[in-house]
Amino acid sequence: MKKKFIRPKSLKNVSTHYCAGCGHGILHHLVARAIDELNQASNTIAVAPVGCAVVAYDYWNFDCCEAAHGRALAVATGIKRCQPDRLVFTYQGDGDLASIGLAETIHAANRGENLTCIFVNNACYGMTGGQMAPTTLSGQMTATTPLGRDPGLGDGWPLKVSEMLKDLRGVDYIVRTSVATPAKTKKTYEHIKTAFSSQINNRGFSLVEVLSPCPTIWHKSPADSMLWIDKEMEKEFPLGIIKGSKT
Repeated sequence: MKKKFIRPKSLKNVSTHYCAGCGHGILHHLVARAIDELNQASNTIAVAPVGCAVVAYDYWNFDCCEAAHGRALAVATGIKRCQPDRLVFTYQGDGDLASIGLAETIHAANRGENLTCIFVNNACYGMTGGQMAPTTLSGQMTATTPLGRDPGLGDGWPLKVSEMLKDLRGVDYIVRTSVATPAKTKKTYEHIKTAFSSQINNRGFSLVEVLSPCPTIWHKSPADSMLWIDKEMEKEFPLGIIKGSKT
């Protein structure tokens, strides 16, 4: 029987610890596949902060570094400036990147740091118990918004980080994508490759925002979580290239 799918060399052959239906496993595969396709495994350094993203180094077969909560882009900046020929990327959740690390995100992008950020948006704090995140949808129930996020009660509106960054001069490529369907997952892979290529060609800051499921915190089945991304999250966070790359 002909093999249709082969595990990327940059992805370790280990069992997952993630919850059933979690999107991180899909993204680990896509990142590893892109690294292999670009022949960058021996040249890559990933930076993961606190949160569900923190154990990415258990799954990737290339160099990884851990950062404090919210500080991944600060750490990645130091690594890239010391080793400018390396492919350096961060792998961050929305609570990390859009809340405690928002200043690091904005300033790394504004400086045009030649880095890539994989931004996993599941609209909640996952590891710490399901609290409201900056990206939580209006009306979405979380541990800290049990009746649903209500902008009228001071909860604020969902923060659209990609749109915030697009007008900064140091930014080359920003895209919002999804893993909710096979077709969208395939496009996500291509966008990750494009973002890495932007860095390889010294174009500046690149970010791939990925709408990703969190069935445990959302209290949904894996299948229903994918449908929720497709039907609800995309209303607030439309997919597409937000700032195009020259690569």
